[in-house]
Amino acid sequence: MLHGHGDDLYLYPDIRINFSSNVYNHFSHAALFSYLSGRLEGVVNYPDPTPRQLEQELAGEMGLTPSQVMVTNGATEAIYLVAQTWRDSRSSILVPTFSEYADACRMQGHDVRFIRSLTQLDDAPSHLCWLCNPNNPTGQVFDKEILLNAIKSHADVLFVIDASYAVFTRQPLLTAAEAVLMPNVLLLHSMTKEFAIPGLRLGYLTGASALLHRIARQRMPWSVNRLAQDAGSYLIRHRSDYRLPLDTLLAERQRMATQLQQLGLTTWPSDTHILLCRLPNGMASTLKEHLARHYKYLIRDASNFQGLDASCFRIAVQTPQENDALLHAIALFLDDSKVR
Repeated sequence: MLHGHGDDLYLYPDIRINFSSNVYNHFSHAALFSYLSGRLEGVVNYPDPTPRQLEQELAGEMGLTPSQVMVTNGATEAIYLVAQTWRDSRSSILVPTFSEYADACRMQGHDVRFIRSLTQLDDAPSHLCWLCNPNNPTGQVFDKEILLNAIKSHADVLFVIDASYAVFTRQPLLTAAEAVLMPNVLLLHSMTKEFAIPGLRLGYLTGASALLHRIARQRMPWSVNRLAQDAGSYLIRHRSDYRLPLDTLLAERQRMATQLQQLGLTTWPSDTHILLCRLPNGMASTLKEHLARHYKYLIRDASNFQGLDASCFRIAVQTPQENDALLHAIALFLDDSKVR
């Protein structure tokens, strides 16, 4: 990891409300913990070197074949596997977005360029196009028809589409069932985000069997540990216990955007629970440290996203009460900054 991941909660052990990680922090995992506690004896044996059972379960749920699904150690392993499989390629990355795509590509010798529109793919040939949809850090969703047209008109480009935040929007998205029919599309999925289990590191790829077969040659055995595999199977069976209050989250995101704009901040349009913001002056890192030290709230300093500057930060909205607490703390910080 060359530039650093945003969720650095491990550096702030006494945080009370985490707005930094793009997960919903209010699921109850008590039943999952109880289930896993009864599976602990499994850690004394090697797991399946490739999580075939979990891949079969996911495939069955989505109406795919197991050869069209590859479970990984979080979506991040999938990113690095794709970059490794197409090493020394030319990659275009739509920005602003998650820095891990560029990190993985550079590690594997890619010629990386950053673009702000799919139309820029016509300006210079690329082997791969990386995009996050819904996007991190803006929360925006690409128009599905525009995306499909780009995929069809650039048949020689592999579109690597990170769909980790798919459960956080009402906008139409490319589905796994659609993607596997296209020879130049890979979808990345995150059980980490969907079920709020970032510590377990669980994700998967979907795509045409030929693409996944090629990636599988780079795959490290046992990258997904026994408890993570067990957790994945449990979560699929209990998906109904993890229903997001999506309408509430989307309404709160809009309310937060309005309130922050009234405080003088700039906010990006969003189709999810994610809100990218820019301070009217000063640095987001200063605000982050102030909120962590004085209120035990954690936000994401977004300055290390390509195309953003030191005034940008990102939040994932939580409950109305928690969001109000953050708004109050930011308002006091801004008032204090004016006095100084």
